[in-house]
Amino acid sequence: MSEQADDYEHGRIRELQEQRMAVQKKTYTKWMNSVFSKNGEKVVLNDVYTELKTGVHLVRLLELISREKLPTPSRRTLRVHCLENNSIAITFLKTKIRVDLIGPENIVDGDRTLILGLIWIIILRFQIGAINLDEDSGDASLARRSAKEALLIWCQRKTAGYANVNVQDFSGSWRDGLAFNALIHAHRPDLFSYSRLHPDEARRNLGHAFSLAESEFGIMQLLDVEDIVVPHPDEKSIMTYVSLYYHYFSKMKQGQTIQKRIAKALLNKGPTSSSQQTVRSNLVDVLAQEPMERRRGEKCPALPVQEQDDVIAHHCMRMCE
Repeated sequence: MSEQADDYEHGRIRELQEQRMAVQKKTYTKWMNSVFSKNGEKVVLNDVYTELKTGVHLVRLLELISREKLPTPSRRTLRVHCLENNSIAITFLKTKIRVDLIGPENIVDGDRTLILGLIWIIILRFQIGAINLDEDSGDASLARRSAKEALLIWCQRKTAGYANVNVQDFSGSWRDGLAFNALIHAHRPDLFSYSRLHPDEARRNLGHAFSLAESEFGIMQLLDVEDIVVPHPDEKSIMTYVSLYYHYFSKMKQGQTIQKRIAKALLNKGPTSSSQQTVRSNLVDVLAQEPMERRRGEKCPALPVQEQDDVIAHHCMRMCE
């Protein structure tokens, strides 16, 4: 009887491990594709266990997220060339972060556990590790926080005061979908009424947040609803997805600050030269569009010169509210 119980327990553990790895594989694959897509690369991965074998995609990924140039990998696909290419990637990583246990041969041979571990190291170092809490607080001591702590603190700050949201981790705290919606609403309250969401409608809440983030902000849906409505959602996958929110909204805030400063400077200017007026007119074309509601391919119609000051003044007031 005891042996049967042990066998069942071990089997259940293996099953949960496989489920977790499947979610991570899907999330990490989509994350890599989002990096390639945003940088104009025509690369779409479907299976990181096999498609990273040559090392070419891994080297290119590191170049894109680090903004550094790595040695050019070989395009030949013999084992020796694959090992050399992956060695380029791992050698580079070792200059940025501690990389233990995994070697080029593990990637070439398709070691599932170590490949997922390697991608997580990359995400943690370049995607999550880039989070800067100083921007909001001015407290330099926060820079010493771990990447996970920094992301958690950011989430807690942005969702503070929202009903039924208590972000204490990157697992169960996100299961009902309200935390994702609160993050969006905290930055774009004009998009929906948060009060209409209910904690007992997890699938609806998750679907709403995921689709809205993708359609409005271009944040790729790394997770599926089914990945979250489980007893213990995968921590690493949620951290990866939530970090996309951080980076998007951080850039949005920086853009608004720049607009505010430029608009204020222009309002204080007197008569302008022809070249200055051209710059001024171009700026107005940008400010005259609602910053987060523009769609690809749409252009703002040109405004008469006499209306430009009104546009700038209007947006100054909007940004100062």
